[in-house]
Parts: sequence; structure tokens; C-alpha cells
Amino acid sequence: MRKPSATREPQCCPPAKVGHGGDAGEELAILAKAIGHPARVHILRLLIDRNACVCGDIVDSLPLAQATVSQHLKVLRAAGLIQGEIDGPRVCYCVDPVGIARLKELVGGL
Repeated sequence: MRKPSATREPQCCPPAKVGHGGDAGEELAILAKAIGHPARVHILRLLIDRNACVCGDIVDSLPLAQATVSQHLKVLRAAGLIQGEIDGPRVCYCVDPVGIARLKELVGGL
């Protein structure tokens, strides 16, 4: 049985770097690929709705194996849409507001 997850204030993660370098088209493609899977969209919505860092609940909210969820989290982190903070044996995740704002800006510019 899994312990209840911890939630934290929205500012639990340090701010990420702005942008990925390169041109806007390339940056949009990277971000679009990151949200191109329903599980990753679900993870982003979960983190946005909670407005806090989440440990453990992400796996519980999806009908996927722990390893599969971890891979989806890795993709979202690499794209700069979420951040993770190590909290003992767990990693707590939260939305990266800079990454989400950049995604909105790039999509709005289409």
C-alpha cells in the first residue's frame, strides 16, 4: 500500500531556464512533442490543478506502470514543462510556469 503523497506550495521547485535555444519553430516542435501523448497531458493537468508539488499521486492517477509514468515525466522535464525536486527517496513534481508560458506564447504565435 502506498503512503499518501506530500503536496507543497507552488514555489517548491527552483525556476528553470527560459527557452531551449534555436529558433521558435524548433522550440515549439520540442514542446508539442512533449505534450503529444495523452498521459503527459493528464500529468500536466494534474500538476496545474493541484498548483503544488506532487509526490506519488501521479502514478496513482494513471492506469500505467511506475516505469512508464517515470518515462513520461522525464520527457516533460526535458522539455522544460515540469520540474522535479528530490525529497528523500521521492521526487516531487510541479509545473514549470516559465515553460508553460513559453508553450502558450509559441502556440499563440501560430
